[in-house]
Amino acid sequence: MGSRESRDTTPRPGFRDNEVTAPRLADPVVIGVVVAPHGVRGTLRVRAIGGGSHLRKGKEPVLAGVRRRISAARQTPKGFLLDLDGIESRSDAQPLGGEELLLDRDELDVPEAGEFYVADLVGLTAIDDTGEVIGTVTDTFETAAHEVLVVRRHRERPDLYLPFTMEHVPEVDLEAKRVLVRPPEG
Repeated sequence: MGSRESRDTTPRPGFRDNEVTAPRLADPVVIGVVVAPHGVRGTLRVRAIGGGSHLRKGKEPVLAGVRRRISAARQTPKGFLLDLDGIESRSDAQPLGGEELLLDRDELDVPEAGEFYVADLVGLTAIDDTGEVIGTVTDTFETAAHEVLVVRRHRERPDLYLPFTMEHVPEVDLEAKRVLVRPPEG
């Protein structure tokens, strides 16, 4: 999951005039991205950021500046199908393609011991097995196979893209603000 700056809270097309815009989030975290409408009743197909545990009935993410309660959620092989309060037709859902679903960090589930949110890796120092600094984690993104860490290297070298696997990132130490990385050969 990535942390982003708060968005403009102006309602977007497809929202009714009497809907209240959400307050600015202190520490917004992206939990999903709307891929497209699904069907004619306003259901949204959403790509989860991370495992998708926050895309569930009862959660109230901010979508396009408006806080909406998830009234139904189902996981499919192509992502999640969500019904949100106030989005009742395909024409309501159509303008939302590409919009992020956001929660404030304090609304997220508390991670279990030894777990963390991938977004928490951004800003950590990447070191190798010898303790030499490789660079800084500047971003993460998800592929079909796994998350990928983007490490901005020092000394004018190109960014390093590392699969977030035990083989390539065997250790994460949030307290020390570092990750141990083993770049692929070549």
